[in-house]
Amino acid sequence: MTEPATTEMRQLLVEETGLRLEQVAQTVALLEEGSTVPFIARYRKEATGELDEVQIRLLQERLDYHKELDERRRTILKSIDEQGKLTTELRLKLLTCRQKTELEDLYLPYKPKRRTKATIARERGLEPLAEQLLTAVGPGAELEQLATPFINREQDVVDIESALAGAGHLLAEQFADSAEARALVRDLTWQQGLFRSQAARGKEATVSKYEMYYDFCEPIRSVPSHRMLAMRRGEKEELLRLSVDAPEEEIRARLERLLIPPNSRFCGWLRKVIVDAYNRLLAPSIEVELRLRAKKAADEEAIRVFAENLRNLLLAAPAGSCRVLGVDPGLRTGSKLAAVDETGRFLEHVTIYPHTGGGRIEMARRELLRLLKTHKIDMIAIGNGTAGREMDQFVRRCLQESGMKLQAVMVSEAGASIYSASDIAREEFPDLDLTVRGAISIARRLQDPLAELVKVDPKSIGVGQYQHDVSQSALKKALDEVVESCVNYVGVDLNTASWALLSFVSGIGESLAKAIVRQRDAQGVFNRRRQLLEVPRFGRKAFEQAAGFLRIRNAEQPLDNTAVHPERYPLVEQMSADVGVSVPQLIVEPVLLSKIDLNAYRSDDVGLPTLQDIISELKKPGRDPRRTFVATSFREDVMEIKDLKEGMQLGGVVTNVAAFGAFVDIGVHQDGLVHISQLADRFVKDPNQVVKVGQQVQVRVLTVDLQRKRIALSMKSGPTDKTDVAEHSSRPGKKSTAKITTGRVTTDLASALEKSGFRVKKRK
Repeated sequence: MTEPATTEMRQLLVEETGLRLEQVAQTVALLEEGSTVPFIARYRKEATGELDEVQIRLLQERLDYHKELDERRRTILKSIDEQGKLTTELRLKLLTCRQKTELEDLYLPYKPKRRTKATIARERGLEPLAEQLLTAVGPGAELEQLATPFINREQDVVDIESALAGAGHLLAEQFADSAEARALVRDLTWQQGLFRSQAARGKEATVSKYEMYYDFCEPIRSVPSHRMLAMRRGEKEELLRLSVDAPEEEIRARLERLLIPPNSRFCGWLRKVIVDAYNRLLAPSIEVELRLRAKKAADEEAIRVFAENLRNLLLAAPAGSCRVLGVDPGLRTGSKLAAVDETGRFLEHVTIYPHTGGGRIEMARRELLRLLKTHKIDMIAIGNGTAGREMDQFVRRCLQESGMKLQAVMVSEAGASIYSASDIAREEFPDLDLTVRGAISIARRLQDPLAELVKVDPKSIGVGQYQHDVSQSALKKALDEVVESCVNYVGVDLNTASWALLSFVSGIGESLAKAIVRQRDAQGVFNRRRQLLEVPRFGRKAFEQAAGFLRIRNAEQPLDNTAVHPERYPLVEQMSADVGVSVPQLIVEPVLLSKIDLNAYRSDDVGLPTLQDIISELKKPGRDPRRTFVATSFREDVMEIKDLKEGMQLGGVVTNVAAFGAFVDIGVHQDGLVHISQLADRFVKDPNQVVKVGQQVQVRVLTVDLQRKRIALSMKSGPTDKTDVAEHSSRPGKKSTAKITTGRVTTDLASALEKSGFRVKKRK
């Protein structure tokens, strides 16, 4: 258990975040007493001054940083004190440190080291000579005269040169350990240094995806995340050599001014020592440090993009409570069909072979239609993997021929195979084959993407770049926070949620989630939130954190199906009594809410933010905050990459967003790339400002590389044609003319006009 935040820490957090002291103090107190970020953001707005999740997480991150810094500081102070070298000045410097790097720089001279050249020189008694050479100013004895008394053959100091060399090693280490010198080299290298990539020795002629980096450099402080991670992967695969080119001349000149005393008698010799200190000790150390710093920055950006993509994917619009037929398409092994009811409960599965020819096609049609009718299916979810488009066409043809008006939707299969083989899937469906579990998962993804995707490791969902190259601990932490945030933002049905979904509810976790499910299986559904307290090890703190995010449909207490926290039930009951109705009546007749004067219910711990949240929830109890579901459809004449033509206009759905652009599924089993320069007619700095994962977009094909299976797309306005007149036949034998006043009409508009009966004349 870490120490509570000190007054000084809280003041530092105020300076770093720009928040008020009372906001910081109360939020830190809530975090330290075990409250979760979603709970604080949603139910403690008065205490935090209405901080959102992003601000609270930043505060938590900086608080953790300063606590780690403080703990490390205590360790260092103890270590130096035990060595008998802790001066008042050094103690003050250590106590006023605000950065881990600065703290480690100050500790470096006192840090236990391996046996070095300086250690050997110290053992040979050359420390006094080094001190004399550094401090000598003005006229006096020459180098040789000072070094001669230190010649000692028994200590392997055989001549003047070896004595001076040993003294130089001592001073070089002293210079390299200087906090000021390290800061100088670090800052100059970061500001002016170049990150260089070259082909590894013997790999200059190797054909690879890293060829553009065989002779490449750019400022280290501005290398984009995706480029840094790509180059590091190339180095790991032994195809690239990476290095940092520092402004060495300026660094050495600045080091001389910093380290050589004014009027030094031996400044020429000390310059050589500084060159050795820099080349042998400082430069390699700082290069490693800055490469790690650049890698960390690249990791943070890649993780940020991944987290943003995951959030958009998890919050995709749900189709809702409807009966769904999930289809996991296949060719040789057949397609698996699985029916689920409105709650996602598995009903039946079959395997059909609609793509193998012969009599199996008719049999597949009959089985498909039988399942649809038997289980009164409302929607069909088709996986977008192998044979997905072929299955989509087969299903639509069967529906058309049978006269059934059902919606068939393409659903992303990303991570479905991971789920199928997981412990969660085995627990849910121990007697079913992997592929059938996959079809069930596809069906449930259509009903509620969030509830199903939480069962899959986020890294397997395929919405990140270089996810295996970034810090895995940082990635897991960030993605877990996103899942937690999304789950609590939407809310969870206590009686239908899997333990995997419940485990992300504020204050619950995996073990309590499994205990809830066991209790539900043994005792039946929960009728009131308060029954959670009967679950083994589910204490009052867990109840406080979790209750507001759990929903119970048709509950005995109608507020249990809202986001109103149980601690505020008496307040709602008082409101209903004041307007002369019951709580259920207050909920079903929202017009009554307009009669409530919120100011009358304000108190020390309940302010307008909480009161407004309560009223908003009572107006739409149990509402789903996600957007309305809209099915994605693809062009029926485009099935494979070979069907694409340059200039073709297509609809698609964004599957991934990276720093350099967005990947779009256009229904050809290979995503196309919309480069950042092609996302809009304006300059785009961050692709996430224009597109989100799951968003439906219109794209134009720029180029198609069949051999490498690469598709370049554009979302910019199409090429324009000079157009003067559009003519439309308003009635037989008559022509009406519509003038296009701009004189320029996009190709898309001209095409639309022609389809509507206009005749477009182009200016010559």
